[in-house]
Amino acid sequence: MARRSAPEVNAGSMADIAFLLLIFFLVTTTIEKDKGIARQLPPKTEQQPDDKVIIKKRNLLVVLVNKNDQLLVNDDLMELKDLRQTAIDFLDNGGAPAGTPEYCDYCKGRRNIESSVNPDKAVISVQNDRLTSYKMFIAVQNELVAAYNFLRDRESQRLYGWKFTEVKRAIDEGNFSGNISSTEEKLKNVQELFPLKLSEAEPKKAGGN
Repeated sequence: MARRSAPEVNAGSMADIAFLLLIFFLVTTTIEKDKGIARQLPPKTEQQPDDKVIIKKRNLLVVLVNKNDQLLVNDDLMELKDLRQTAIDFLDNGGAPAGTPEYCDYCKGRRNIESSVNPDKAVISVQNDRLTSYKMFIAVQNELVAAYNFLRDRESQRLYGWKFTEVKRAIDEGNFSGNISSTEEKLKNVQELFPLKLSEAEPKKAGGN
């Protein structure tokens, strides 16, 4: 009996199908985007190299992170979980006396005469050791930014009835349905109440405490 020959499979269109599948997955796949830490360089000034910006000690919160990821805030050891509230208390202190140009009428802090006089004067200085872990570096940054966001949310809620962080995120992601121009102006007003003043010093050499 004669052997039957197996029918040939036409593979001529396989390349086209594979190409279409490739395009389909490229179009439908969501690619995660890495987000960096938003920071702005200080604006160019007319200061001479020998000029120094003088910041009063009471207006400066110094945050140090050593090579062992230990946190030192104004020379006191501190747990990471306490950093956010410490920053909030510092920024919101409002220590300037009533009637002075620096008096903060919206601050709700303790008005400690040894702490910051006004949110516009308050500066948080962060310094890391070169051996500080990246995880700790990011964690410290997150806590400090969270302190600013907490205070901005509070003020935007008081002034406009919505949270600063939620509205800003909606605008950034293109999900905001209101008047963007006027809302961005309101966001700017809130930012001016608690301006982000994080100063990052050059990392210390390894071995520092």
